[in-house]
Amino acid sequence: MRSVFPLTALALALLLAGCGSSDRPEPTEDAAAVDLLGAGATFPYPLYARWFNEYAQQSGVRINYQSIGSGGGIRQLIAGTVDFGATDVPMTDEEMSRIPRGQVVHVPTVLGAVVVTYNVPDLTEPLRLAPDVLADIFLGVITRWNDPRIAALNPGATLPNRDVLVVHRSDGSGTSYIFTDYLAAVSPAWAAGPGRSKDVRWPVGLGGKGNEGVAGQVKQMPGSIGYVEATYARQNRLPAALLRNAAGNFVAPNANEVAAAAISALELVADTPDLRLSIVNAPGADAYPIASFTWMLVAPELIGAQKTRALRAFLEWALHDGDSVAQALGYEPLPTALADRLLGSFDAQLGSQSAPR
Repeated sequence: MRSVFPLTALALALLLAGCGSSDRPEPTEDAAAVDLLGAGATFPYPLYARWFNEYAQQSGVRINYQSIGSGGGIRQLIAGTVDFGATDVPMTDEEMSRIPRGQVVHVPTVLGAVVVTYNVPDLTEPLRLAPDVLADIFLGVITRWNDPRIAALNPGATLPNRDVLVVHRSDGSGTSYIFTDYLAAVSPAWAAGPGRSKDVRWPVGLGGKGNEGVAGQVKQMPGSIGYVEATYARQNRLPAALLRNAAGNFVAPNANEVAAAAISALELVADTPDLRLSIVNAPGADAYPIASFTWMLVAPELIGAQKTRALRAFLEWALHDGDSVAQALGYEPLPTALADRLLGSFDAQLGSQSAPR
């Protein structure tokens, strides 16, 4: 499992400082006096729109967010045209090196997951898939639904003697990155071939633009299989395959299973404050294997102490008081203990820049 991108040179003591504190600073006059501009990922946009609206009503801080995609958010952060970015794909070291005068802190705000959805006529129980089988389907190695490897995972199921029709994203996306990050983690052939990327050179299949494009293709074509964001799958009542996780258990993309992936993965890397973490194929018994964070990107040296404190105050509110909004919209909020740890890490990395006055 690829657990972490190359680590920043920060000591363990910084991560632990302030973790677990129950004090929740209220937005100060200094923090509340400034408006903020952000841009980036489309996946958390419905949640961010609600969060920013409710937070403005409570604090007076107006946050304008442009949903332009993860790549656009990173580019605008580097260009210095926004106060924060948002991404489903962690920045690379090369991208981070282009930030003038300082570091970029990745702050996970919510959990996401990718669902494998399918259209298999006469299948009455959820489809079960193992990592190697899923990878070989998308590599074009497995081409028939009644392939013995699929049949062995689904005893008693009626699997048709028809072609497997792969559907994938035609546009670059964080969803594709998460999905291919997983395939690369579980399949040496995938890692050595297409690899992990927002823009993938797919070996086989048809392309669809966005979640709606993939879902539309799958719905229209019997025998098809594709991948979409879990929130989209739930909202549109799409079938979701049960995936065998690293512990050998078949799990669904439910809230507890997605949260379990984050917790178990973070336990393995408790000695790093660099939160550009991959949590795919996490080792927990209940962990859903295609899970990920979405991040808010903060570059304090670019925006100054006042705006950094304003963002810190918002994150405190969002991670502790905005979880009910996240759940209502179908997102998976961070567990409280994990949110406390992340805020502690944020404070430790930024020091006096983020401390409330």
